[in-house]
Amino acid sequence: MEPIRLPESGLESIEADVRRLLDRTAEQARQLDSLSADPGGDPVLGRGPSPFAGFGLPTGFPGMPGMPPPPPEPKPILELDDEALEDELDALTDWVDDFLLPAYGAEVTTAAPWCDRWQEHRDVIGWLHALWMAYQQHKDPEAGLSGMLVWHRDFLTHTMAAVRGPGGPLSACMTDPDRPSHRLLPGPRPSARAPRPVVPGPSGEPGEGS
Repeated sequence: MEPIRLPESGLESIEADVRRLLDRTAEQARQLDSLSADPGGDPVLGRGPSPFAGFGLPTGFPGMPGMPPPPPEPKPILELDDEALEDELDALTDWVDDFLLPAYGAEVTTAAPWCDRWQEHRDVIGWLHALWMAYQQHKDPEAGLSGMLVWHRDFLTHTMAAVRGPGGPLSACMTDPDRPSHRLLPGPRPSARAPRPVVPGPSGEPGEGS
């Protein structure tokens, strides 16, 4: 194939296009550099304030200097103490009274007992708090459109059956809404611990573990 010869005017047009492309690439690189800069400037890197700070774009990652600390991880309520326990129990009670019972509190019967003083049942507190945490997780948009269905299927039904079942922790409490009742069933005693075996020492005397 014979080489293609372009007139000089065509070469000048191509060179102009290449220069414009290089200028545009450099401008995009400067914009990306500004986006990654801290809004307040970085004296070490010599960057000034980002022109894109007003758009609410992320300028760092959790744990980096100048970034707010991540929120504390939620803990099971039975691992909390003192004021933290009281605050969490108050919030749980609000959720139970304002949402759970009006929506899912079936009639009180011998097959579905309840207790107005359920906050005194330690195991019930643990069950309902776990249900509440699962509710907060599955109602989040990140859980998807099926999030609440998963909560109903895997958490709500099982928890209510365990808490309000005929042989559950509230079985000795209120079984008739007209006769409020509260009773704590005795729990198991501390585990029996077998005595440690006697290990004879080198001289035949009882040694360590006796």
